[in-house]
Amino acid sequence: MNATRHSASLLRHGASQLPLVDVDTYNEELRDDEGFVGDRASRRAFRAILEEWRERIRELGEDDPLGAEASQTIPKKTLDTALKEGEPLAAGLVHTAIEEFSGELASVIRRFLRLERWRDTERIVIGGGIRSTRVGEVAIARATDLVKSSGIDVDIVPIRHEAEQAGLIGCVHLAPAWALRDSDAILAVDIGGTNIRAGIVAPELEQAPDLTGCRVVTSELWRHTTEGPTLTRDEMIAQIVTVLEGLIHKAQEKRLKLAPLIGVACPGVIDADGSIERGAQNLPGNWESSRFNLPESLRNAIPHVGEYETHVVMHNDAVVQGLSVAPFMRDVQRWGILTIGTGLGNARFTNRATPGTEGMSNAKE
Repeated sequence: MNATRHSASLLRHGASQLPLVDVDTYNEELRDDEGFVGDRASRRAFRAILEEWRERIRELGEDDPLGAEASQTIPKKTLDTALKEGEPLAAGLVHTAIEEFSGELASVIRRFLRLERWRDTERIVIGGGIRSTRVGEVAIARATDLVKSSGIDVDIVPIRHEAEQAGLIGCVHLAPAWALRDSDAILAVDIGGTNIRAGIVAPELEQAPDLTGCRVVTSELWRHTTEGPTLTRDEMIAQIVTVLEGLIHKAQEKRLKLAPLIGVACPGVIDADGSIERGAQNLPGNWESSRFNLPESLRNAIPHVGEYETHVVMHNDAVVQGLSVAPFMRDVQRWGILTIGTGLGNARFTNRATPGTEGMSNAKE
Protein backbone atom coordinates (compact mmCIF):
# COMPACT_ATOMS: atom_id res chain seq x y z
CA MET A 1 0.00 0.00 0.00
CA ASN A 2 2.82 2.42 0.84
CA ALA A 3 4.50 1.64 -2.48
CA THR A 4 1.25 2.34 -4.26
CA ARG A 5 0.87 5.71 -2.55
CA HIS A 6 4.47 6.64 -3.34
CA SER A 7 4.04 5.68 -7.00
CA ALA A 8 0.77 7.58 -7.18
CA SER A 9 2.52 10.75 -6.09
CA LEU A 10 4.62 10.53 -9.25
CA LEU A 11 1.59 10.62 -11.54
CA ARG A 12 1.51 13.65 -13.81
CA HIS A 13 -1.47 14.79 -15.81
CA GLY A 14 -0.81 15.78 -19.42
CA ALA A 15 2.61 14.07 -19.35
CA SER A 16 4.93 14.54 -22.31
CA GLN A 17 6.77 11.27 -21.69
CA LEU A 18 4.80 8.02 -21.60
CA PRO A 19 5.90 4.37 -21.65
CA LEU A 20 5.77 3.94 -25.43
CA VAL A 21 6.00 7.48 -26.76
CA ASP A 22 7.08 11.05 -26.23
CA VAL A 23 4.23 13.48 -26.88
CA ASP A 24 5.87 16.08 -29.13
CA THR A 25 2.86 18.38 -29.28
CA TYR A 26 -0.92 18.33 -29.05
CA ASN A 27 -3.90 20.67 -29.29
CA GLU A 28 -2.18 22.83 -31.91
CA GLU A 29 -4.53 25.72 -32.71
CA LEU A 30 -3.79 26.72 -36.30
CA ARG A 31 -5.45 29.97 -37.34
CA ASP A 32 -5.90 32.08 -40.42
CA ASP A 33 -8.13 35.01 -41.38
CA GLU A 34 -11.21 32.76 -41.23
CA GLY A 35 -10.56 31.35 -37.75
CA PHE A 36 -9.32 27.96 -36.59
CA VAL A 37 -8.04 25.95 -39.54
CA GLY A 38 -8.98 22.65 -37.92
CA ASP A 39 -12.65 23.63 -37.77
CA ARG A 40 -12.82 23.08 -41.54
CA ALA A 41 -12.21 19.38 -41.03
CA SER A 42 -14.61 18.80 -38.15
CA ARG A 43 -17.86 16.84 -38.12
CA ARG A 44 -19.78 20.11 -38.11
CA ALA A 45 -17.82 21.27 -41.16
CA PHE A 46 -18.85 18.20 -43.14
CA ARG A 47 -22.49 18.68 -42.18
CA ALA A 48 -22.30 22.36 -43.16
CA ILE A 49 -20.89 21.43 -46.58
CA LEU A 50 -23.68 18.89 -47.03
CA GLU A 51 -26.28 21.52 -46.14
CA GLU A 52 -24.86 23.99 -48.66
CA TRP A 53 -25.25 21.48 -51.48
CA ARG A 54 -28.75 20.52 -50.36
CA GLU A 55 -29.71 24.20 -50.36
CA ARG A 56 -28.50 24.54 -53.95
CA ILE A 57 -30.78 21.69 -54.99
CA ARG A 58 -33.74 23.25 -53.19
CA GLU A 59 -33.06 26.62 -54.83
CA LEU A 60 -33.46 24.90 -58.20
CA GLY A 61 -36.95 23.84 -57.16
CA GLU A 62 -35.98 20.19 -56.85
CA ASP A 63 -37.00 17.91 -54.00
CA ASP A 64 -34.25 17.40 -51.46
CA PRO A 65 -33.13 13.77 -51.98
CA LEU A 66 -32.25 13.50 -48.29
CA GLY A 67 -35.65 14.64 -47.07
CA ALA A 68 -36.56 17.38 -44.63
CA GLU A 69 -34.26 16.64 -41.68
CA ALA A 70 -31.53 19.19 -41.00
CA SER A 71 -28.04 18.21 -42.13
CA GLN A 72 -26.57 18.53 -38.62
CA THR A 73 -28.95 15.89 -37.25
CA ILE A 74 -29.27 13.36 -40.08
CA PRO A 75 -28.15 9.99 -38.64
CA LYS A 76 -24.81 8.69 -39.88
CA LYS A 77 -26.48 5.47 -40.97
CA THR A 78 -28.85 7.44 -43.21
CA LEU A 79 -25.93 9.07 -45.00
CA ASP A 80 -24.14 5.73 -45.34
CA THR A 81 -27.27 4.18 -46.84
CA ALA A 82 -27.68 7.09 -49.26
CA LEU A 83 -24.07 6.68 -50.34
CA LYS A 84 -24.23 2.92 -50.84
CA GLU A 85 -27.84 2.24 -51.85
CA GLY A 86 -29.59 5.56 -52.38
CA GLU A 87 -31.09 7.05 -55.51
CA PRO A 88 -28.47 8.51 -57.87
CA LEU A 89 -29.18 12.11 -56.84
CA ALA A 90 -28.92 11.28 -53.12
CA ALA A 91 -25.72 9.28 -53.60
CA GLY A 92 -24.27 12.01 -55.79
CA LEU A 93 -25.10 14.65 -53.21
CA VAL A 94 -23.27 12.77 -50.47
CA HIS A 95 -20.34 12.08 -52.81
CA THR A 96 -20.09 15.78 -53.62
CA ALA A 97 -20.01 16.71 -49.95
CA ILE A 98 -17.36 14.05 -49.33
CA GLU A 99 -15.22 15.41 -52.16
CA GLU A 100 -15.32 18.97 -50.85
CA PHE A 101 -14.72 17.88 -47.26
CA SER A 102 -11.82 15.65 -48.32
CA GLY A 103 -10.21 18.65 -49.96
CA GLU A 104 -10.49 20.60 -46.71
CA LEU A 105 -9.11 17.67 -44.72
CA ALA A 106 -6.18 17.31 -47.10
CA SER A 107 -5.47 21.03 -46.80
CA VAL A 108 -5.52 20.81 -43.00
CA ILE A 109 -3.18 17.80 -43.06
CA ARG A 110 -0.72 19.71 -45.23
CA ARG A 111 -0.84 22.64 -42.80
CA PHE A 112 -0.03 20.39 -39.86
CA LEU A 113 2.86 18.76 -41.70
CA ARG A 114 4.43 22.19 -42.17
CA LEU A 115 4.61 22.74 -38.40
CA GLU A 116 8.05 22.40 -36.82
CA ARG A 117 6.87 19.83 -34.29
CA TRP A 118 5.08 17.82 -36.99
CA ARG A 119 8.15 17.67 -39.23
CA ASP A 120 9.14 14.24 -40.59
CA THR A 121 5.81 12.66 -39.63
CA GLU A 122 5.65 9.24 -41.29
CA ARG A 123 2.07 8.26 -40.52
CA ILE A 124 -1.14 10.04 -39.56
CA VAL A 125 -3.99 8.17 -37.89
CA ILE A 126 -7.49 9.56 -38.40
CA GLY A 127 -9.72 9.05 -35.38
CA GLY A 128 -13.03 10.32 -34.11
CA GLY A 129 -16.56 9.25 -34.94
CA ILE A 130 -16.15 9.73 -38.69
CA ARG A 131 -13.92 6.67 -38.84
CA SER A 132 -16.81 4.30 -38.05
CA THR A 133 -18.88 5.28 -41.10
CA ARG A 134 -18.63 4.49 -44.80
CA VAL A 135 -18.81 8.22 -45.51
CA GLY A 136 -15.81 8.71 -43.25
CA GLU A 137 -13.83 5.87 -44.79
CA VAL A 138 -14.32 7.30 -48.27
CA ALA A 139 -13.43 10.81 -47.08
CA ILE A 140 -10.22 9.59 -45.45
CA ALA A 141 -9.24 7.61 -48.55
CA ARG A 142 -9.89 10.57 -50.83
CA ALA A 143 -7.94 12.95 -48.58
CA THR A 144 -5.06 10.48 -48.65
CA ASP A 145 -5.05 10.56 -52.46
CA LEU A 146 -5.04 14.36 -52.46
CA VAL A 147 -2.18 14.62 -49.97
CA LYS A 148 -0.02 12.05 -51.71
CA SER A 149 -0.71 13.49 -55.16
CA SER A 150 0.71 16.80 -53.91
CA GLY A 151 4.06 15.08 -53.41
CA ILE A 152 3.88 14.41 -49.66
CA ASP A 153 5.03 10.94 -48.63
CA VAL A 154 2.99 10.11 -45.55
CA ASP A 155 0.74 7.19 -44.63
CA ILE A 156 -2.81 8.17 -43.64
CA VAL A 157 -4.86 5.43 -42.00
CA PRO A 158 -8.13 5.12 -40.05
CA ILE A 159 -7.74 4.46 -36.35
CA ARG A 160 -7.63 0.75 -35.53
CA HIS A 161 -10.37 0.66 -32.89
CA GLU A 162 -13.93 1.86 -33.14
CA ALA A 163 -14.17 5.51 -32.13
CA GLU A 164 -16.21 4.75 -29.03
CA GLN A 165 -13.51 2.37 -27.80
CA ALA A 166 -10.27 4.14 -28.74
CA GLY A 167 -10.57 6.88 -26.12
CA LEU A 168 -11.15 4.26 -23.42
CA ILE A 169 -8.44 1.83 -24.50
CA GLY A 170 -5.90 4.64 -24.69
CA CYS A 171 -6.38 5.34 -20.98
CA VAL A 172 -4.58 2.09 -20.18
CA HIS A 173 -1.41 3.67 -21.56
CA LEU A 174 -1.67 6.44 -18.97
CA ALA A 175 -1.54 3.90 -16.15
CA PRO A 176 1.76 3.12 -14.42
CA ALA A 177 2.66 -0.51 -13.81
CA TRP A 178 1.68 -0.38 -10.14
CA ALA A 179 -1.90 0.49 -11.08
CA LEU A 180 -2.28 -2.69 -13.12
CA ARG A 181 -0.51 -5.02 -10.72
CA ASP A 182 -2.83 -7.76 -9.47
CA SER A 183 -5.80 -6.08 -11.19
CA ASP A 184 -8.04 -7.18 -14.02
CA ALA A 185 -9.15 -3.82 -15.41
CA ILE A 186 -9.27 -0.05 -14.99
CA LEU A 187 -12.01 2.56 -15.18
CA ALA A 188 -11.77 4.97 -18.10
CA VAL A 189 -13.67 8.11 -19.11
CA ASP A 190 -13.63 9.76 -22.55
CA ILE A 191 -15.11 13.27 -22.50
CA GLY A 192 -16.12 14.84 -25.80
CA GLY A 193 -17.95 17.91 -26.95
CA THR A 194 -21.03 15.83 -27.81
CA ASN A 195 -20.78 12.57 -25.85
CA ILE A 196 -19.22 11.18 -22.73
CA ARG A 197 -18.33 7.51 -22.63
CA ALA A 198 -17.10 5.64 -19.58
CA GLY A 199 -16.08 2.02 -19.43
CA ILE A 200 -14.18 -0.85 -17.90
CA VAL A 201 -11.02 -1.66 -19.87
CA ALA A 202 -9.05 -4.88 -19.46
CA PRO A 203 -5.33 -4.67 -20.37
CA GLU A 204 -5.18 -8.46 -20.89
CA LEU A 205 -1.48 -8.47 -19.99
CA GLU A 206 -1.30 -12.23 -19.63
CA GLN A 207 -2.36 -12.68 -23.25
CA ALA A 208 -0.44 -9.70 -24.68
CA PRO A 209 2.21 -8.06 -22.48
CA ASP A 210 2.75 -5.38 -25.16
CA LEU A 211 -0.82 -4.10 -24.59
CA THR A 212 -2.03 -5.03 -28.08
CA GLY A 213 -4.85 -7.05 -26.53
CA CYS A 214 -6.56 -4.29 -24.53
CA ARG A 215 -10.34 -4.52 -24.75
CA VAL A 216 -13.40 -2.69 -23.49
CA VAL A 217 -15.32 -5.05 -21.23
CA THR A 218 -18.39 -2.81 -21.02
CA SER A 219 -19.15 0.87 -21.47
CA GLU A 220 -21.87 3.48 -21.06
CA LEU A 221 -22.61 6.43 -23.36
CA TRP A 222 -24.20 9.73 -22.37
CA ARG A 223 -25.02 12.24 -25.12
CA HIS A 224 -24.85 15.35 -22.96
CA THR A 225 -25.79 17.76 -25.76
CA THR A 226 -29.35 16.42 -25.62
CA GLU A 227 -29.70 17.94 -22.14
CA GLY A 228 -29.97 21.42 -23.65
CA PRO A 229 -28.07 24.66 -23.02
CA THR A 230 -28.93 24.77 -19.31
CA LEU A 231 -26.68 21.81 -18.46
CA THR A 232 -24.01 22.95 -16.00
CA ARG A 233 -20.48 21.73 -15.46
CA ASP A 234 -21.31 20.40 -12.01
CA GLU A 235 -24.32 18.49 -13.33
CA MET A 236 -22.09 16.96 -15.98
CA ILE A 237 -19.53 15.87 -13.37
CA ALA A 238 -22.31 14.40 -11.22
CA GLN A 239 -23.51 12.30 -14.16
CA ILE A 240 -19.96 11.06 -14.85
CA VAL A 241 -19.68 10.02 -11.20
CA THR A 242 -23.03 8.21 -11.37
CA VAL A 243 -21.90 6.27 -14.44
CA LEU A 244 -18.56 5.38 -12.84
CA GLU A 245 -20.29 4.14 -9.69
CA GLY A 246 -22.49 1.95 -11.87
CA LEU A 247 -19.43 0.54 -13.61
CA ILE A 248 -17.80 -0.25 -10.27
CA HIS A 249 -20.92 -2.23 -9.39
CA LYS A 250 -20.79 -4.04 -12.76
CA ALA A 251 -17.15 -4.95 -12.16
CA GLN A 252 -18.15 -6.49 -8.84
CA GLU A 253 -20.90 -8.48 -10.55
CA LYS A 254 -18.40 -9.73 -13.15
CA ARG A 255 -15.88 -10.54 -10.39
CA LEU A 256 -13.34 -8.19 -11.96
CA LYS A 257 -10.76 -6.62 -9.68
CA LEU A 258 -10.47 -2.96 -10.63
CA ALA A 259 -7.20 -1.08 -10.33
CA PRO A 260 -7.49 1.93 -7.99
CA LEU A 261 -7.14 4.32 -10.91
CA ILE A 262 -9.44 6.23 -13.26
CA GLY A 263 -8.01 7.26 -16.63
CA VAL A 264 -9.57 10.35 -18.18
CA ALA A 265 -9.43 11.70 -21.74
CA CYS A 266 -10.54 15.33 -21.91
CA PRO A 267 -10.39 18.11 -24.52
CA GLY A 268 -7.88 20.89 -24.03
CA VAL A 269 -4.37 21.57 -22.83
CA ILE A 270 -3.93 19.59 -19.61
CA ASP A 271 -1.57 20.99 -16.98
CA ALA A 272 0.45 18.74 -14.68
CA ASP A 273 -1.82 19.53 -11.71
CA GLY A 274 -4.93 18.42 -13.62
CA SER A 275 -6.26 21.87 -14.47
CA ILE A 276 -7.27 22.68 -18.05
CA GLU A 277 -5.34 25.61 -19.47
CA ARG A 278 -7.42 26.10 -22.62
CA GLY A 279 -9.31 24.22 -25.34
CA ALA A 280 -12.38 23.05 -23.41
CA GLN A 281 -14.73 25.61 -24.97
CA ASN A 282 -17.05 22.92 -26.39
CA LEU A 283 -17.93 21.67 -22.89
CA PRO A 284 -20.75 23.22 -20.83
CA GLY A 285 -19.65 25.68 -18.18
CA ASN A 286 -16.14 26.91 -17.43
CA TRP A 287 -13.80 23.93 -17.35
CA GLU A 288 -10.78 26.24 -17.56
CA SER A 289 -11.49 27.98 -14.25
CA SER A 290 -8.54 28.15 -11.85
CA ARG A 291 -10.93 26.92 -9.16
CA PHE A 292 -11.90 23.75 -11.04
CA ASN A 293 -9.90 20.54 -11.12
CA LEU A 294 -11.57 17.52 -12.70
CA PRO A 295 -9.27 14.84 -11.23
CA GLU A 296 -9.82 16.26 -7.74
CA SER A 297 -13.58 16.36 -8.30
CA LEU A 298 -13.60 12.69 -9.28
CA ARG A 299 -11.38 11.67 -6.36
CA ASN A 300 -13.58 13.52 -3.91
CA ALA A 301 -16.73 11.88 -5.29
CA ILE A 302 -15.20 8.38 -5.51
CA PRO A 303 -12.57 8.29 -2.75
CA HIS A 304 -11.94 4.55 -3.01
CA VAL A 305 -12.01 1.85 -5.66
CA GLY A 306 -12.23 -1.38 -3.75
CA GLU A 307 -10.04 -1.18 -0.65
CA TYR A 308 -7.58 1.34 -2.07
CA GLU A 309 -7.53 5.10 -2.41
CA THR A 310 -8.65 6.34 -5.83
CA HIS A 311 -6.12 7.94 -8.15
CA VAL A 312 -6.96 9.78 -11.36
CA VAL A 313 -4.70 10.48 -14.33
CA MET A 314 -5.84 12.71 -17.20
CA HIS A 315 -4.59 13.67 -20.64
CA ASN A 316 -5.87 15.35 -23.78
CA ASP A 317 -8.51 13.32 -25.65
CA ALA A 318 -6.63 13.25 -28.97
CA VAL A 319 -3.47 12.11 -27.19
CA VAL A 320 -5.40 9.30 -25.52
CA GLN A 321 -6.99 8.17 -28.79
CA GLY A 322 -3.51 8.07 -30.27
CA LEU A 323 -2.21 6.01 -27.37
CA SER A 324 -4.77 3.32 -28.18
CA VAL A 325 -2.78 2.49 -31.34
CA ALA A 326 0.71 3.16 -29.98
CA PRO A 327 1.61 -0.56 -29.72
CA PHE A 328 0.81 -0.92 -33.43
CA MET A 329 2.99 2.02 -34.53
CA ARG A 330 6.37 0.45 -33.79
CA ASP A 331 7.27 0.23 -37.50
CA VAL A 332 7.58 4.03 -37.75
CA GLN A 333 9.42 6.54 -35.58
CA ARG A 334 7.26 9.68 -35.82
CA TRP A 335 3.51 9.64 -36.20
CA GLY A 336 0.47 11.71 -35.38
CA ILE A 337 -3.28 11.61 -34.96
CA LEU A 338 -6.11 13.86 -36.08
CA THR A 339 -9.49 13.22 -34.45
CA ILE A 340 -12.54 14.40 -36.36
CA GLY A 341 -15.34 15.18 -33.93
CA THR A 342 -17.05 18.28 -32.59
CA GLY A 343 -13.72 19.95 -33.38
CA LEU A 344 -10.44 18.64 -34.78
CA GLY A 345 -8.15 17.14 -32.15
CA ASN A 346 -4.49 16.58 -32.87
CA ALA A 347 -1.32 15.12 -31.41
CA ARG A 348 2.15 14.15 -32.66
CA PHE A 349 4.28 11.39 -31.15
CA THR A 350 7.82 10.05 -31.35
CA ASN A 351 8.24 6.42 -30.41
CA ARG A 352 10.64 5.86 -27.56
CA ALA A 353 13.75 3.87 -28.42
CA THR A 354 13.09 1.34 -25.68
CA PRO A 355 9.49 0.09 -25.65
CA GLY A 356 8.05 1.00 -22.28
CA THR A 357 6.03 -2.16 -21.77
CA GLU A 358 8.56 -4.03 -19.64
CA GLY A 359 6.97 -2.80 -16.43
CA MET A 360 3.54 -3.63 -17.79
CA SER A 361 4.57 -7.14 -18.76
CA ASN A 362 5.71 -7.74 -15.18
CA ALA A 363 2.57 -6.31 -13.65
CA LYS A 364 0.92 -9.72 -13.32
CA GLU A 365 4.02 -11.55 -12.09
